[in-house]
Amino acid sequence: MMFRTRILVWTVIILLAGCATEKPLEKAPPPIETAETYFNRAVDYSQKGEYQKAISDYNKAIDINPEFVVAYLNRGYSHSRVSEFEKAIGDYTKAIELNPRYAIAYYNRGFVYRRMGEYDRALLDFTKAIEINPKYASAYYNRGHIYHYKGDYEKAWDDIKKAKSLGYKVPSEFLKNLREAYEKQKGTTAD
Repeated sequence: MMFRTRILVWTVIILLAGCATEKPLEKAPPPIETAETYFNRAVDYSQKGEYQKAISDYNKAIDINPEFVVAYLNRGYSHSRVSEFEKAIGDYTKAIELNPRYAIAYYNRGFVYRRMGEYDRALLDFTKAIEINPKYASAYYNRGHIYHYKGDYEKAWDDIKKAKSLGYKVPSEFLKNLREAYEKQKGTTAD
């Protein structure tokens, strides 16, 4: 019996000694959300049409990384989808400040200006997007659309032809209307 008691005492001592030398269990730190984490989640929200949630996560991404150009671009898009045009313009302008060669930021800002009825500003932005990327078919199309609206059918026709040559699918009804307006203004047949 004495032998068993000694074994039991030694077992308890060994167990206690082993526990005393081990580090106490630490809680794992909570995961740190990165700008990219918020950005990716915002993209997912945007793709689902949940633009307010997307804006919230783009805000967090920008708070973490104030020079995250694409986050400004995408947040601008989300703002435009919920008709917050001034905020969209601000985001596209910030993206342009951070990267003056960012053609899509000019294009998107021009598109918002167009929706706001600020056609001269839209023309400037579409033109800048084209200067940066001369193969930007949708910029030619949208600039041509504004020229058409303003009654400058020759410039409109040139831009629409360029957009088509770059592969842009111009709606046939718009082409027909533009062709008729151009021919009427010039008294000729359009190419």
